[in-house]
Amino acid sequence: MIATTPVYSLASQVAKKFKEIFSVDDALVVRSPGRVNLIGEHTDYNNGFVLPAAIDKAIFMAIDRRSDEEVHLFAMDYDQSYRGPVKPLTPSALHWPNYILGVVEQLQQMGHSVGGFNCVFAGDLPLGAGLSSSAALESATAFALNQLFGLGLDTMTMVRIAQKAENEFVGLQCGIMDMFASMFGRKDQVIRLDCQSLDYTYFPFQTNGLRILLLDTKVEHSLASSEYNIRRQQCEAGVKLVQKHHPHVKSLRDVTAGMLADIVGPADELIYKRCSFVVEENARVLAGTEDLQRGDVAAFGQKMYASHEGLSRKYEVSCPESDWLVEQVSREEGVLGARQMGGGFGGCTINLVKADVIDGLTAKIAPLYRKAMNRELKWYIGQIENGTSVV
Repeated sequence: MIATTPVYSLASQVAKKFKEIFSVDDALVVRSPGRVNLIGEHTDYNNGFVLPAAIDKAIFMAIDRRSDEEVHLFAMDYDQSYRGPVKPLTPSALHWPNYILGVVEQLQQMGHSVGGFNCVFAGDLPLGAGLSSSAALESATAFALNQLFGLGLDTMTMVRIAQKAENEFVGLQCGIMDMFASMFGRKDQVIRLDCQSLDYTYFPFQTNGLRILLLDTKVEHSLASSEYNIRRQQCEAGVKLVQKHHPHVKSLRDVTAGMLADIVGPADELIYKRCSFVVEENARVLAGTEDLQRGDVAAFGQKMYASHEGLSRKYEVSCPESDWLVEQVSREEGVLGARQMGGGFGGCTINLVKADVIDGLTAKIAPLYRKAMNRELKWYIGQIENGTSVV
C-alpha cells in the first residue's frame, strides 16, 4: 500500500524548497486536491450529471511575486525548472508548465493584470492514476494568483478559468467536473453537479465501515487525450443526427433512449453505442443519489458495476487491466461496487469496499494481478476532503 505524506509535511517541504531557490520565507502556500468521481463518467462534457468529491491527496504550491515580468517555476516531482516572460506566453516543450501558463493566459484574456511570480509545487497525487492532478494544478494556480494579485475572483470564475486553460492552452477538451470538484469539495460529502446549469447539491457520504479503495492499474493512459477528443466528437455527431428530427436538442443531456434507438441506431451503430452509454450514465447518477439518500449503498454499488460495463463495452475507454480488476473484485465479499474511473485507458478503478476486508483483498489481488497482467498493483485509500484553500 502507498503511505500518504502528511499534509503539513508536504506543504512545509514545498515552502522550504521555495525558500532554498528564491530566498523568500513567507511565500503563499496553497493546497488543491485531486478528485474521485463515484459515478457519472464522460457525462460532464455532454452537459450531464456527475458525482465527484475532493480527496485527501493534493498539489501543494508555494508562490510569491517577482519584481520583474518573468515567471519562474520549479516542479519538485520532476526536478525541473521553467523560466519565461509573463507576456507573450508560449507553450513549453516540458508540458507541465503549460497547466500554469494556461491559467495566466486566461487571466490576461479577461483583462486582469498578472505580474511576474515565482512558484514551486509538489503533490502526493499519483500521476497518471486518473485522480486529476492536472486539474488540481490548474486550480491551485488560479486560486493562488487570485490571492497573490488581489483579483477578486469568485470560486466559479476560477473553475471556469482552470477549465479553459486546459481546453485552450493544453489542448484537452475536458469538461468542468475535475476543476469543480477540486475547488468546491467539502469534507465527507459528494457533489452532484449538473454540468449544464452548474447547479450542485451536496450529499453526505459517511458510509460507516466503507472506504473508497483506488486500485491503480499502473497503465499510463497514453491514448486518453486523443481518444477522449474522439469520443467527444462522436457524441457531438450523435447530437447532430438527433437535431435533424428534434431541433430543440442542444446536447446528449436533451436526448432520450427512444430518440437514440429511432434515429441514431439505424444511422450509425458506433455513434449509437457511444451516445447510449452517456444517456444511461446520466440516469445512473440521478438514481444513484437517490440510493445514497436512502442509505442503500449496495444499490449504489450495483450502478457502479453497470457503469463499468458501459465504459468497457459501449464507450470502449477501459483496458484489459481495469476490466480484470473489476471482474476480480466483483467476486469478493465486502466489495459493493467497482468501475474504471477517469478518462479511461488506464489509471485507477474506484471501489467501494468494507474497511475490514481491504488488507485481505489487496493481499489476494496483488499477486494475481502480477501474474495475469505482468504489472505491480498499487492502491490508495481515499478520504473525502475539503477543496482548494490556503494552507
